[in-house]
Amino acid sequence: METVPASRPTADPALPLPLRPSEGPDHPIVISVRGLRKEYVTGRGRLVLFEELAFDIHEGEMLAIVGQSGAGKSTLLHMLGALDTPSGGDVYCASIHLQSLRPGQAAAFRNREVGYVWQFHYLLPEFTALENVAMPLLARGESKAQAFRSAEQWLREVELGDRVTHRAGELSGGEQQRVSLARALVTQPKVLLADEPTGDLDSLTAEMVFGLIQRLHRQHRLTSVIVTHNLALARRCTRVLRLEKGRLEEVSPLTV
Repeated sequence: METVPASRPTADPALPLPLRPSEGPDHPIVISVRGLRKEYVTGRGRLVLFEELAFDIHEGEMLAIVGQSGAGKSTLLHMLGALDTPSGGDVYCASIHLQSLRPGQAAAFRNREVGYVWQFHYLLPEFTALENVAMPLLARGESKAQAFRSAEQWLREVELGDRVTHRAGELSGGEQQRVSLARALVTQPKVLLADEPTGDLDSLTAEMVFGLIQRLHRQHRLTSVIVTHNLALARRCTRVLRLEKGRLEEVSPLTV
């Protein structure tokens, strides 16, 4: 059996991969979900959040997941990024079977293959914007000099080149979220997962941050999955899935 490198985990070769080309070699499938189920055991019995979810996400797509609060959107997003495990079914990302990863491999996958943006920025308040953005690179063992060079470049990408030495408390809400976006992308991931990335922002700032996400998505050829309650923003994505009553429905962005 092929040895699985810790720095870049691969799928177990004994497992069949359902990944297949779609429209052609320019748009392969990056994420594939089959028979996904999540349930919780409560004092009243089993609570099935969703079951039998199946969908593919093609390279370069910007997919919005919408639905009511509590429908399981964030839980689904966490499973796509190896942050949570399903009760049943399979998730493949970049041909990697996520449920087959050991804890160290899952951590390496999260550091190298996926970038995360949350509703709250989760910046470390005692560190500067530069240091916060450099953290994922330092965690993977890059030198401080190289990590800081890459972090500064990404801060310029999100139009914060003049905020490099500012700490989180010295930044506005929109600036904090842009720093978190730079932190998500500094590792040059294939996939961007964003959970309500504009949820804590006013409408004007939300529009600016979402426009920035769109620009970076195009420029860096990302595959992006965005959970949002903002239907106006969902309509600007290439695809929309609605999660409702444990089932997924694909809807046209024009009719959301």
